[in-house]
Amino acid sequence: MKIAIATKDFTEVSGHAGQTRQWLLYDLAEHRSNQLLPAPQRIDLAKDEVLHVFADDRAHPLDGVDIVVAASAGDGFIRHLRKRGTQVLLTGEKDPACAITSILAGQALPDPRFDVTTTLCKIRDLFSRH
Repeated sequence: MKIAIATKDFTEVSGHAGQTRQWLLYDLAEHRSNQLLPAPQRIDLAKDEVLHVFADDRAHPLDGVDIVVAASAGDGFIRHLRKRGTQVLLTGEKDPACAITSILAGQALPDPRFDVTTTLCKIRDLFSRH
């Protein structure tokens, strides 16, 4: 399983996932519950790879990700990722390591905090191509 976490400067879970350029990618294919988490791969997307504008016309650095974790995301982003076979989880947890640990333990993530940009995205998503 691969889990990607939208981040702000690779240090905290970021909101507005569709605009996020810095991601932590955890490849958990070989991970066992009694092991420490593997170090995540840092992915810094180019401007044309940001998922909000990505045209799906070529391979993407986040291809094959099973779960995306973010603080906020619009409905268009969630639909877009669902088409790509990826589940989106939204959380109020700021620490990426805590978020991934909760997911692996089967625990619920804290609810996302209010984010006015999500409301604006919902309006914009009404006209989204996704």
